[in-house]
Amino acid sequence: MTTSPASPSDLLRLDDGLSPREREVRDTVSEFVTRRVRPNIARWYEDAVFPLELIPELAELGLLGMHLSGYGCAGRSAVEYGVAMRELEAGDSGIRTFVSVQGSLAMSAIHRWGSDEQKATWLPAMAAGERIGCFGLTEPDAGSDPSAMTTRAVRDGDEWVLTGAKRWIGLASIADVAVIWAKAQGEDGEDTVRGFLVPTDTPGFHATPIEPKLSMRASIQCDVTLDAVRLPHDAVLPGASGLRGPFSCLNEARYGIVWGVLGAARDSFESALAYAQERTPFGRSLAGFQLTQDKLVRMALELTKGQLLALQLGRRKDAGTLEHHMISVGKLSNCRMALDVAREARTILGGNGVTLEHSPLRHANNLESVRTYEGTDEVHTLILGERITGLAAFR
Repeated sequence: MTTSPASPSDLLRLDDGLSPREREVRDTVSEFVTRRVRPNIARWYEDAVFPLELIPELAELGLLGMHLSGYGCAGRSAVEYGVAMRELEAGDSGIRTFVSVQGSLAMSAIHRWGSDEQKATWLPAMAAGERIGCFGLTEPDAGSDPSAMTTRAVRDGDEWVLTGAKRWIGLASIADVAVIWAKAQGEDGEDTVRGFLVPTDTPGFHATPIEPKLSMRASIQCDVTLDAVRLPHDAVLPGASGLRGPFSCLNEARYGIVWGVLGAARDSFESALAYAQERTPFGRSLAGFQLTQDKLVRMALELTKGQLLALQLGRRKDAGTLEHHMISVGKLSNCRMALDVAREARTILGGNGVTLEHSPLRHANNLESVRTYEGTDEVHTLILGERITGLAAFR
C-alpha cells in the first residue's frame, strides 16, 4: 500500500485503496497532464482550440477505448478507466471529453453493436488515434428526448439513405467516421432506432463547429447535417435496435463523467488552497482565516464523498453488479458537487480568479456543459424518481 502524501482533499486517503495497476494509471496520466496540458490549457481555452497534437500521445498512453478488450484496445478495468478520466479532467474537461467521445461513445458503439468486419475495420485504427469517431444522437429539437428524433434512414434497393440533422456532436468536424442514430422502418412496419457507420467523406455529410462558446472552448462540438447520405446495406450496426443501443453507450460516457468531474473539482480546490497559502491580506495568510478554512473544509468534504461514490460505482462495474440507475446517482451528484466546488474555489481567489491564470472559473464554465450533456439534472432526477417510486414522470 502506498505511503505517498495524500492530496489535501483526500481526507480519508482513499487513493491508498487503489491497486498497484490503478495507481500506475493515476500517476501516468497525472504526469502527462502536468507536462502537456497544464502549461498550455489557458492558451488553448482562450483561442478556442482543441490540441490535435495530443491525439497520438493519448493513444500511446492506451487511453482511447481503454475499457474495451481486443482490437488493439487496452482492456483496462472500470476503476482504472475512471482514475484516468479523473486525472485528465484535472487538466481540462475538453481533453477528457475527447477520450470519452472517441472511446465511450463511438468505439463502444462499434465494439458492442458492430459486425466483426466493422470492428476490424475501425477499432484498431481508432485505438491508435489514426481514425477519429463521433456519435450523433442529439438533434436540434431532440436532446433529452431522443425518441423524438427526426433523422430517418430509408432503404433504397441495396442502400440506405439518411436525412436529418444532429447538434452538439463532439469531434464531428475532425472525425473519420460518425455513428449516426436514425429511425428506420422495421420488418414489422414500425419505426425503430438503428445505428449507422457513416464515413465523414460521404457526400451529403456536413459538420460545422458551433462557435462562439462560453464553455468547453478547448473542445469541438458541431452541428451535423445529413443531406440524402447514401450508405451501403452493411453500414448498419447489426446488433443495435431501439434506444437500448445508444443508451448503452451513454451509460459508458456517464460513468466516465462521474470520475472526470472529480478531477476538475480537485484541481479547483488545490488552486484555491495554494493561492490562500500564498496570499497575505491584513498581514497574515489568507489560509489562516476562519472563513477561508470553512470554505476549504466544505470543499474537501464534498470531494471525499464524491470520490467514495465514484469508487463504489467502479468496484460494482468491475464486479458486474452495477445497475443503470446507479450511474444516474453518480452523474447527478458529482456534477452538482464539482460545479459548486469550482465556484466556491473561485471566491477564494477574489478578482484574480476571473483570469485564465487560475483554473477554477475555467473548470466551472466547462462543468456547465458537462452537467448538461449525457443527461441533464432533470433527466437523471426523473430516472431516480422512477427507481424510488416505480412511477415514470417523464411525460
